[in-house]
Amino acid sequence: MKKSILTALMIAAVVVSCTKSTSKTETVENPDGSTITTTTTVSENGIGVDSAKINEVKENTQAKIDAAGQKIDNAAEDAKNKIDATADKTKQDLQKAGQDIKEGADKVGKDVKSAAAKGASKVEEGAKKLKEDLSK
Repeated sequence: MKKSILTALMIAAVVVSCTKSTSKTETVENPDGSTITTTTTVSENGIGVDSAKINEVKENTQAKIDAAGQKIDNAAEDAKNKIDATADKTKQDLQKAGQDIKEGADKVGKDVKSAAAKGASKVEEGAKKLKEDLSK
């Protein structure tokens, strides 16, 4: 869309600014020996312009527009690549954090089991002592 608008504006500017002028000089000799020189200037606007120049300007404009479009595409591709790289790094960091949390939870679970086992053994010892004390 932008390319079409820019192309149309460039062509319109060229057509408006182009004027073709032709000058003719005509010398006529009278029977008495005197000469009369007449200069005629013909100007043509718009439609009478040289189509080769218009085509050349159009091609140059299109080449510049294509180059600008390519630069925009390249910048967009670079930005996409940077975003993808950042997303990949973030994903890796999150996976590592998840692994660390899992390892921490496993360690806490083992510590809780160990503490529960120690507590249970103490309760059993206490129960044995109580039973012995009651039997006496």
